[in-house]
Amino acid sequence: MQASKLQPWFSSCVFVVAAAGASAAAPPNIVVILADDLGFSDVGCFGSEIRTPAIDRLAAEGIRFTQFYNGARCNPTRASLLTGLHPARAGMAWITEDLGLPAYLGHLNRRCVTLAEVLRPAGYTTLMAGKWHLGHAPGQWPVDRGFDHYFGLLQGAGSYWEVLPGGAFQMALDDRLWRPDPKDRDYYLTDAITDRSIEFIEGAAHAGKPFLLYLAYTAPHWPLHARPEDIAKYRGQYRIGWDAVRATRYRRQLELGVIDPQWALSPRDGSVPAWDNVPAAERDLWDLRMAVYAAMIDRMDQGIGRVIARLERLGQRENTLVMFLSDNGGCHLDPQRNTAGSDPDVPPGPRGGYWGYGPPWANVSDTPFRKFKQFVHEGGIATPLICAWPRGIKAPGRIDRQAGQVMDIMATVLEVTGAAYPATQAGQAITPLDGRSFAPVFRGEPRDEAGALYWEHNGNQAVRVGDWKLVATQSARQGWELYDLAADRTELHDRAADQPERVRAMKTLYQRWSDEVGLVPNEEAKRRRDERKR
Repeated sequence: MQASKLQPWFSSCVFVVAAAGASAAAPPNIVVILADDLGFSDVGCFGSEIRTPAIDRLAAEGIRFTQFYNGARCNPTRASLLTGLHPARAGMAWITEDLGLPAYLGHLNRRCVTLAEVLRPAGYTTLMAGKWHLGHAPGQWPVDRGFDHYFGLLQGAGSYWEVLPGGAFQMALDDRLWRPDPKDRDYYLTDAITDRSIEFIEGAAHAGKPFLLYLAYTAPHWPLHARPEDIAKYRGQYRIGWDAVRATRYRRQLELGVIDPQWALSPRDGSVPAWDNVPAAERDLWDLRMAVYAAMIDRMDQGIGRVIARLERLGQRENTLVMFLSDNGGCHLDPQRNTAGSDPDVPPGPRGGYWGYGPPWANVSDTPFRKFKQFVHEGGIATPLICAWPRGIKAPGRIDRQAGQVMDIMATVLEVTGAAYPATQAGQAITPLDGRSFAPVFRGEPRDEAGALYWEHNGNQAVRVGDWKLVATQSARQGWELYDLAADRTELHDRAADQPERVRAMKTLYQRWSDEVGLVPNEEAKRRRDERKR
């Protein structure tokens, strides 16, 4: 979508542009950029060969957090990011279906407040562009949860080239459904999200108010759709195979200092064949799949570069805190190739196809860790977090290795903006924050010591206390695994057998937390889901 085709919501107003030299006491703008299904190693400053100069620039001008965690999947991460709570406390323990339990509403409850609902009373213009996925029924949209303006996808995933009929992929502009002009053959979702973001921040900046922009790209979530010129940059680069690419990323991560030399590269996932055993006739398609995935990240990075450039033109860059992260690890789950009437014979890239990149390349995305999206081993929950704020970050270009979780973003934003977290909202008591601010790191100070960190998604469970992590998968027969992350963050040496007392203590902690936030066994959640579908 071209900028000239947009209809600016601020076009009839008269503006005074905020001066670049505004008072140091002025509250910062907040830009939170969330990628979708991007793995720990998928950007250049975390080891990737994919070209991400805009994201890498943010890292050079800010801080890379290398032990930061998301919620293992789209919905729980987004709920935690926006509310500062564990997903279950916000009603989003699992999926966007109401299972009739407080932790499993399938949408944000009214006992939580979003970043937008907190910042708007503090004088901020609140803006969102991109993927919502926190309730798509009337009354559950972004504009119902504090955002002044919204453009994007209400549900989880769909074509980047068009909005197909059927209702499973709905887009909205503010409070109404929206579809691209079918005559616009240049429409591409990632670019449309960028264009609207730029339009929104121009309006807020010209109005002289601080703003929140939650920029939630759908890239690089399947389907694999990308512009031909972006694919061409990477075509052929991946014919060396996933084993070689993964080893190269690991070496690069060591050189960059984002991983510890003690952490051995985890073995290739058991579901993935050695590249040498892949038939020659299949290798070109595997190369294409990863080339399109890389192209989608490349285009997202171009969009981020455009947003940063516009902030600079508006005199807003110096006092804007930008945070970049991902909602979960690489996605090993391939979609049905006939989804929404797509043609299984159309290859990755153009309209009409509907592909994922599969376990082999997801294993590369999550280098050096084990497992994928949905799991709570490190490969499913470790995210790159980059924070850049020229006016507010001391000694930029550094790495921080303190552990944190996505719900910490709310507490951080509250500290740097001075906004108040309410005890009640519209007569409803609000759940106290779970997150803790990492703003001290911006000043070069240590954070408050972390307590236990918890995860649960789809029956996968984990708790981290200090450097020790207890973790189990839904299908595990061997029970809980215990890892010393200081020495073994790639989770290769299970210490459960020689640390039985630690295992018991951490299991007790986990169960107490699980009961407190209202989780039920995964089998019970699935039973309720199936009953409601009948």
